[in-house]
Amino acid sequence: MNVFRFILQNHEQVLGLTIEHLWLVGISTLIAVLLGVPLGIVIAHWPRLNKPVLVSANIIQTIPSLALFGFLLPVPWLGARADRLAILALTLYALLPIIRNTYVGIRGVDPAVVEAGRGMGLTDSQLLFQVQLPLALSVILSGIRVAVVISIGLATIAAAIGAGGLGELIFRGLAMVDDQVILAGAIPAAVLALAADIGVGQLERRLRPQ
Repeated sequence: MNVFRFILQNHEQVLGLTIEHLWLVGISTLIAVLLGVPLGIVIAHWPRLNKPVLVSANIIQTIPSLALFGFLLPVPWLGARADRLAILALTLYALLPIIRNTYVGIRGVDPAVVEAGRGMGLTDSQLLFQVQLPLALSVILSGIRVAVVISIGLATIAAAIGAGGLGELIFRGLAMVDDQVILAGAIPAAVLALAADIGVGQLERRLRPQ
């Protein structure tokens, strides 16, 4: 296919944009995990916070990505750097599956196991780190897998604000009405999403409690 010939001829550019794409996704997912997992743990132990946290995360998911970029663009520190703005937006979109799955994973631990841990004299923090989190880890990873795949797709739109990534080729191809250039950005992005889904999915299955 002509598109693969185009990718080979412009492999340095495609590789550079792929690295930019991975950087945006990696940083935003890391921040989302650092925020989302603790929030999921908090609402699992304090159910009264469940509704406000999950509703807020759900509302963010309903905002179209370009609209969210537009809302954040006037913010002085963020608007000065497109990559900062893109990372924040991707982080916000990634929060819901991570928070929700952390909550479901923690709440899904067998109460008898928790009570057995208490009977052995474990403190609340020991129960969390030695019992609940290990048993909930596969469910949490499932949420992270969804967040990564979502972020890889949304990161292509970040090129609209100059944040780089494979979306640059897609938008350039749309402007030129050139299918080869569009696919040169879309195919690597799809491959990244599939690879992330398969890789994290395998890790999730390995860590699933027997």
